[in-house]
Amino acid sequence: MMQHYHYTECGLDNVVIVGADFLSADDGEEVIVIPAAGRLHKAIAEGILKRDSSMSGRELRFLRTEMGMTQAELARLLHRDAQTIARWEKEEIEMDGNAETVVRLLAAEKLGIDLGSDIETIATWSTPSAGSREIMIKGSPDGEYRPVAA
Repeated sequence: MMQHYHYTECGLDNVVIVGADFLSADDGEEVIVIPAAGRLHKAIAEGILKRDSSMSGRELRFLRTEMGMTQAELARLLHRDAQTIARWEKEEIEMDGNAETVVRLLAAEKLGIDLGSDIETIATWSTPSAGSREIMIKGSPDGEYRPVAA
């Protein structure tokens, strides 16, 4: 049966899979089926990177992890210290827009995601917004995923 699923297993609390597939387990409990979790995570990353508002600390941590980077490695590229990255991820301090723009460009390159916009436009996405922070992902039984407008 296809339905919406609040996907928190990725460490984010704002991801919803639209068209999630559930199966009934032997005990009658419904269990979600997520084929190709790697593709799902790439679609989540794309949803974060293309959203027209700043990313949260958890989203930064998700992207850094998906890129296979440590806090120290990301800090070196951003000319910051690892403690600053940790404080951004814990949302103790706000990440500045310039660093966030570089993170978006770096993640897009490392994860093979076409942002479809020029750097000037991408830079405008790295600003706080009161809009929806929900990341909606359209799923299909064959393991294809894509971000959709919330």
